[in-house]
Amino acid sequence: MLLYAITERRKLRSGLADFAANAARAGVNLLQIREKDLPDAQLYKLVSAAIARTRTTQVRVLVNGRPDIAVAARAHGVHLPSDGLSVPSVRKITPPGFLVGVSCHKVDEVERAASEGADFAVFGPVFDTPSKRGFGPPAGLSELERVCTAVRMPVLALGGVTSANARLCIEAGAAGLAGIGLFQSARSLGALVRDLKAIRKKDSVAE
Repeated sequence: MLLYAITERRKLRSGLADFAANAARAGVNLLQIREKDLPDAQLYKLVSAAIARTRTTQVRVLVNGRPDIAVAARAHGVHLPSDGLSVPSVRKITPPGFLVGVSCHKVDEVERAASEGADFAVFGPVFDTPSKRGFGPPAGLSELERVCTAVRMPVLALGGVTSANARLCIEAGAAGLAGIGLFQSARSLGALVRDLKAIRKKDSVAE
């Protein structure tokens, strides 16, 4: 079970670095700094602060769309849009072990990401969510299942994912869950992470 928290600093109750530290302590696996509107210097400063606050934890910090900023700030990876930089082009300018995730909305995009050597894909929107309506109607659980069986690469479910429907995503084959509100709106990140990670454990016991 991979848990991927994505930031939107304007909706945070505290600072982004504080959220990063809380998410890391709670057991979130991946953290994407998604602040697309920031100038380079401010984005670099924000990423560096998040990394400093999580350095002794297991969380891996990725930067949205900016491998240059990610490398300069010593982040663990980058998250690419499906129509952005190619995975091979990013591999040429990043160190070994650098994570590359790709946002995908169709099965062919997931297949391309896998063939190019991405470490994981985030697929969505699975459920209806206002922030993703520009990508069309939600894909639904059946499409999520089709995508997950099409590749061996981990696929994370995104878009309208909540603690109430998270199990359905995992049962459809998702390797984990990604989101903004799922994590930023949680009253207790620690409790949320424990509940989400227990889904996989319960299913494994049942098997």
